[in-house]
Amino acid sequence: MGNLSLKNINKIYPNGVQAVFDFNIEIKDGEFIVLVGPSGCGKSTLLRMIAGLEAISSGEFLMDGKRVNELAPSERDLAMIFQDYALYSHMTVYENMAFSNTVQRVKTDVIHDRVMEASEIVDLNVQLNRLPKNLSGGQRQRVALGRSIVKKSNLLLMDEPLSNLDARLRNQTRREIKKLHNQLQSTIIYVTHDQIEAMTMADRIVVMSHGHVQQIGTPMEIYQNPVNKYVAGFIGTPPMNFIEGTIVDNHFVNADFKVKLSEEHIKLLKDYNNTNKGVIFGVRPEVIHVGEEAENLNVKFVANVDYCELLGAEILVKFFVAGTQVIANINSKYDITNGQKVEMAIDMKKVHFFDKETELTLK
Repeated sequence: MGNLSLKNINKIYPNGVQAVFDFNIEIKDGEFIVLVGPSGCGKSTLLRMIAGLEAISSGEFLMDGKRVNELAPSERDLAMIFQDYALYSHMTVYENMAFSNTVQRVKTDVIHDRVMEASEIVDLNVQLNRLPKNLSGGQRQRVALGRSIVKKSNLLLMDEPLSNLDARLRNQTRREIKKLHNQLQSTIIYVTHDQIEAMTMADRIVVMSHGHVQQIGTPMEIYQNPVNKYVAGFIGTPPMNFIEGTIVDNHFVNADFKVKLSEEHIKLLKDYNNTNKGVIFGVRPEVIHVGEEAENLNVKFVANVDYCELLGAEILVKFFVAGTQVIANINSKYDITNGQKVEMAIDMKKVHFFDKETELTLK
């Protein structure tokens, strides 16, 4: 396949609505790219433009250096898996998987070898003679995956393929797709609104909002170094906590919540001219600690616990700071309960500050 290049891609519909703005990315052969964002952010529209199902309003789409804007989907050497799997109900698993090769008039013995190879990869050997209505949701998803393998395309597009599965099947199928990618080394562009899917599957993530790219990077880059408040709040479970306040006498202050800043943070905020001006303090739930895990941390405060959610090994502890709900992810061995007053500490090496006006990360 070679590399894919999308340069200044825009999508404007006849009614004037623009769904994608100036999208740019270079995708290496064999990469797993995940487009993530809420409904209406333009990610599925972008995928459909790559597939040739939507016309590109302006910009260039290059496949291995060749412009393919005007090529029909059948000429782009790609396979696509849709949210509803798009299986033929009257065809068996075998016939569904073989369909694209049958249409292309590939030799029967070659089709058979490819179907058997693909069914082995997606673990459908014993279901080949069954109809889709007799399969589970996870098995139907694997049929769609197998069909794309049989097609022998080097580019695989997936549009929210796991959204119809229950939580357990989503986790299982997510691992199967990643394993499949490792086996085939094909290029995958995957669309989802689920940031957990993005974090666990992608080589690189593209975070989108309202048709604009917010950030492109590896999962760890985006998690540790979000470029703005939107990305910081979208990536991470539970999401990052945001507290608005001001910097006063080397402290971040919001009503009765007061956090002493390190010299590094003080210099950062002064460099951005935010001293005595409004800033947003961002702290992830997992960097708030209690008990022995908090002993060596300097920034401590007392929280009046409003509500707890037990998740097994962890408890989500919810409390309020000047009217803003804050969530801490705490080890359940501490057995924290509703209404309890708990001394907590923040690991200040892992917090973030954002400009209140632009919402950009202060670096």
